[in-house]
Amino acid sequence: MSQDGIRRAAGELLADPGQDGLITRGFLRGAGLPAASLGRRPVIGIANTWSELNPCNAGLRELAGHVKAGVRAAGGLPLEFPTISLGEAFVRPSTMYLRNLLAMDTEEMILASPVDGVVLLGGCDKTLPAQLMGAASAGKPALCLPAGPRPLSEWDGRPMTIDGLWPLLDERRAGRLDDDGWHRLEGCLSRGAGTCNVMGTATTMAVVAEVLGMALPGSALAPASSPARAALAEETGRAAVARTRAAVTPAQAITRVSLGNAFRVVCAVGGSTNALLHLQAIAGRLGARLDLAELRRISDGTPLLADVKPTGSRFLHELESAGGVPALMGRLAPLADLDTLAGDGRPWKEAAVTATTGTGCLATLDRPHAPPGTLRLLSGSLAPHGAVLKRSGADPALCRHRGRAVVFDGVDDLRARIDDPDLPVDETSVLVLRYAGPVGGPGMPEVGRLPVPARLLRRGVTDLVRVSDARMSGTATGTVVLHAAPEAAAGGPLALVRDGDWIELDAEESRIDLLVDPAELLRRRESWMPPRSPVRGYERLYREQVTQADEGCDFAFLRAAG
Repeated sequence: MSQDGIRRAAGELLADPGQDGLITRGFLRGAGLPAASLGRRPVIGIANTWSELNPCNAGLRELAGHVKAGVRAAGGLPLEFPTISLGEAFVRPSTMYLRNLLAMDTEEMILASPVDGVVLLGGCDKTLPAQLMGAASAGKPALCLPAGPRPLSEWDGRPMTIDGLWPLLDERRAGRLDDDGWHRLEGCLSRGAGTCNVMGTATTMAVVAEVLGMALPGSALAPASSPARAALAEETGRAAVARTRAAVTPAQAITRVSLGNAFRVVCAVGGSTNALLHLQAIAGRLGARLDLAELRRISDGTPLLADVKPTGSRFLHELESAGGVPALMGRLAPLADLDTLAGDGRPWKEAAVTATTGTGCLATLDRPHAPPGTLRLLSGSLAPHGAVLKRSGADPALCRHRGRAVVFDGVDDLRARIDDPDLPVDETSVLVLRYAGPVGGPGMPEVGRLPVPARLLRRGVTDLVRVSDARMSGTATGTVVLHAAPEAAAGGPLALVRDGDWIELDAEESRIDLLVDPAELLRRRESWMPPRSPVRGYERLYREQVTQADEGCDFAFLRAAG
């Protein structure tokens, strides 16, 4: 039997009347499942990324129980299994380095296991994208259930979300946050299970999963550990049975049109720049690609509708009260294609909420919170294959800027010199970090929001133009140009920048340029040497196979033929 045949047969194991079925059912009965339940179909796998090394996903163990109840109530058999879990604060060099490994883990477990469909339990930044990638490649019916955001914290008597951490870190570096305040900050940073409680990467990707029809409408924003999320978990179990019986595969939900809708919603909520990488990677698993011109067209035509942190002033629960993603889809109806599939089996034109007035947190197209272009897709001589700027989080005065480069070669160099009193930097400088991209990082660590040098902080400077081939946290803001492609380690122009070179950013024209004579750059290239690759293990596989940022940083051999 071929390998594909073996994988197909895995889904039939529980019904096999022969020795393979006997052994499989016998082990499950030994684990406590009654014989009568083993004849129930469909079999729904529950891929769980719960881990004590991932507090964002800490609520998923309990949610799995509610999913199982929904599966059983709909006549299916739930079987839970673990995959690796990626907690942003716990993994080095970055969770992005292991995202593709989790996607492979998810894909292979879905294919090799005796399940007909799957529910994907994820939360922290890279878990949902990896699960969507793996499920898209596996091809069995699937639905996601996000972990949901954690409760609000409090700082000095006021509600605090995770984006409030960044200015406090700067206060510490500037010497204005003492040891007592530093200790108090540690104690109040997180107040429970769940993902970051702003429109960071985790929540942005939960929104994306919902728009793609891979999660139930209204599932992105309900708080973790809430009765609402428990009810969503049970309903997701029921819906997974229905989707499996109807044989609705990820490829039927995730289309070029739904991917475009998802990016439009990311723009409308001021979502994380990381969503671009994940959307490209998900698209690549199905043989598609979102080109730069298409992304620009969507961004340039989509105003900011959600006033929500980190780029806005309001909280996620206010956006949920305003109707969440279904209300957003209703507001975007004149721009989006609502014939695409929602997670409950209806087209979005039926699942969307069609309210026509603003609700404070959620604006209308004719009276948005900000004009189109919250995410600027840049290109130019410094990033021929593209870069991204979250303009909604940038200083408008810096969105058109020319300054001299101050260059850092990797994270260690940045940490060693950023606060050096002799660093030749002022408020007009452009900070450049290179060798922090997909290959150079490896794994594009979230270091693209280079810290403002301490001596400038003490003078009241809070933002500078910063350019890198790295990523930044979806909870962060600033005039930060990210994902410059090709990266320095792949020989991109970023590798040729020297201290003192002029760099020009023009966000209005969507350009980022290195103002150096091409003949001089050619001379510099002749002496450039690529970094050496490791000789073994996953890192070798990663460096040899990872694609650039404009292709989603997936492994080349995992992408579908398009």
